[in-house]
Amino acid sequence: MTADSIAGIRAGLLAKEFSAAELARESLAAAERENPRTNAYLLFCSERALEAAERVDKKIAAGEEPGPLAGVPVAVKDVILTKGVRTSCGSLVLEHYIPPYDATVVERIEAAGGVILGKTNCDEFAMGSSNENSAFGPVRNPVAPDRVPGGSSGGSAAAVAQKTALVSLGSDTGGSIRQPASFCGVVGVTPTYGRVSRYGLVAFASSLDHIGPFARSVRDAAAVLEVMAGRDPLDSTSAEAPVPDYVSALDGEVRGMKLGVPVEYMKHATGETAALIGRSIDTLRKLGCDVRDISLPATDYAIDTYYIICTAEASSNLARYDGVRYGFRSKASGTLSDMYRNTRGEGFGTEVKRRIMLGTYVLSHGYYDAYYLKAQKVRALITRDFTKAFQSVDAIVAPVSPYPAFRIGEKIKDPMEMYLSDIYTITGSLAGIPCMSVPCGATSEGLPVGLQILCNHFHEAKMFRLADAFERSTI
Repeated sequence: MTADSIAGIRAGLLAKEFSAAELARESLAAAERENPRTNAYLLFCSERALEAAERVDKKIAAGEEPGPLAGVPVAVKDVILTKGVRTSCGSLVLEHYIPPYDATVVERIEAAGGVILGKTNCDEFAMGSSNENSAFGPVRNPVAPDRVPGGSSGGSAAAVAQKTALVSLGSDTGGSIRQPASFCGVVGVTPTYGRVSRYGLVAFASSLDHIGPFARSVRDAAAVLEVMAGRDPLDSTSAEAPVPDYVSALDGEVRGMKLGVPVEYMKHATGETAALIGRSIDTLRKLGCDVRDISLPATDYAIDTYYIICTAEASSNLARYDGVRYGFRSKASGTLSDMYRNTRGEGFGTEVKRRIMLGTYVLSHGYYDAYYLKAQKVRALITRDFTKAFQSVDAIVAPVSPYPAFRIGEKIKDPMEMYLSDIYTITGSLAGIPCMSVPCGATSEGLPVGLQILCNHFHEAKMFRLADAFERSTI
């Protein structure tokens, strides 16, 4: 059966060309067949998927509305809780953890008729830019299996890129949706902070964490975000802002839209990535957009700011994994302090321990004001840069990454080099604005490159309209 869009699946189900259960079985079989090549999934929940698909089929048979995501195969990053289905966060600490409840986004996806196939691999506790930090092995990019898929949501991006899930859910703290989307050649969306509930998302850095969708098209990504978004009383940071009809805004009309290109971003882009971004900007001009250079002067301080704030919050959030209440506990005997030390030393991977140590240091007595407090002030300057920019432009366009997907093992031993791969994405995360990656071509080696689009807070509809018009012009 051929159903490569949400609308296509819906049409096929209503025309009785296939059933949701048939589609679920076919998707599960394809995912299990592909997984040895990419390691995109950590586990499959076949029983849950078939139960969800059968509910859709029963609604259609009864003449009832099956939901906007009826029968759509969905993959979920393994940092998002699923009731009765293991959520490991890619870590030995939670290798056997079975959540007692669903994340709000999971509830909303299934209530809309979505069929969750399984949990996708990720960097441990979402800490990484390559998906090489998982305790269960790296994910391989479906486009080029010797290369990384990006991180930390690499498994979710790979699942969509290898066409084993139509859409997937990821989390983004500093670029963990947009960078994998760029590396794998799919659409990835980081909504405004507060647009989507974080209830049931295992916390990395609470003031930076977002949940967002991956999809093969802008239209499908918009449809999924519309289902996920909206106020949730279980998350005090979720916004009261009304959720627009994103899909109806995709009219292809962007003539006269004012776009800014940050000079600070473009100076780092080189080679084929810079050429593809330049070609994309020319395409936007041909669509009638008014493109101009802008400045975001605090960008040069973004890496330092981000890795102070996110590590500080990670140090606090991960203190709960002590071997006492739940999760992994070291078998080594000794005092209570020994048990804590051994549990965390054996359970956490290298990158997680590195970030916990950095975060503990910047929060320690005598260093809080010098590091964490100062970083929060610089974060305010970064946000102010965007606020000022959006007074003169409707959206900002830029690269997602300085380069396409790199080879597995190429940067893993140099943490600073790895951190610099997020140089274009962390600013949007620090400001809490909506951002996305849309495919804009491939290098001579066939490696995908993404164009990043950033808009003002809660202006996802405008962001989707521009991305959709660009996508139509490049297909």
